[in-house]
Amino acid sequence: TYSFDEAADFILTNFRKFSPKMADFAKKAFENSWIEAEDRPGKRPGGYCTSLPETKESRIFMTYSNSVNEVATLAHELGHAFHSSVLWELPELNRNYAMNVAETASTFAELIVADATLKEATTKEEKINLLDAKMQNAIAMFMNIHARFIFENSFYQARQEGLVSPAQITEMMTAAQKESYADGLSSYHPHFWAAKLHFFIDDVPFYNFPYTFGYLFSMGIYAFANQKGASFEEEYIALLQDTASMTTEELAQKHLGVDLTKPDFWQAGIDMVLQDIDTFMELTEEYV
Repeated sequence: TYSFDEAADFILTNFRKFSPKMADFAKKAFENSWIEAEDRPGKRPGGYCTSLPETKESRIFMTYSNSVNEVATLAHELGHAFHSSVLWELPELNRNYAMNVAETASTFAELIVADATLKEATTKEEKINLLDAKMQNAIAMFMNIHARFIFENSFYQARQEGLVSPAQITEMMTAAQKESYADGLSSYHPHFWAAKLHFFIDDVPFYNFPYTFGYLFSMGIYAFANQKGASFEEEYIALLQDTASMTTEELAQKHLGVDLTKPDFWQAGIDMVLQDIDTFMELTEEYV
């Protein structure tokens, strides 16, 4: 467990290893009370970040309850805020980035913290728990989000033929989950379509898909950052500053020297997840 102050110190320490500017920005957010994190009755879980470009500030709304998952959420939202901050000096039209890169900086920040907590683990049990939390994120990105994409695709196709009844929508939701989880669950959530806020954000179709894209894209950037070390900071900021001015393919080619139309970049991210799974299986062997 981490108190909020401990989480703040941990995030600042590990952000600084990658980018002093990112750490300085996060420190400013903590010191200026840009984060509303109180855990109180009636307050929903999760996190949200919004940018205030006129005053060059951000605001983060989240519910913090001392778990390692909330440390990751806090880092995630600070990643969003940092992304916005590096765009504040640009013309307005160069600040409005597309959804497919919206989860890049946030997931990158989350990866920094997830890896750092794992490295600091002192017992096998702690490593197992932290790996489990890390893999839950991968399951969400590769399976849960994929189910949402399949569902939305089915819904849009059916909607072209006319109104879609609640019974049909529920059927589509269950079918999507069965496909994305390869029939691997003991039970399903047929009314997930009614419970998930993201399905009701109507200005961006396929709102869920960018999370998986951003997850894999940021994993590639994270691998690149680990190779480059301290010299990566300015390159990373330059990449974020171009997110509203280029296609993702152009962005990756210019700043990472990779071709996103080829499978290699994406496979490298998936291989990192597979490595975590292998480690988890080794550590838990004696409990099976």
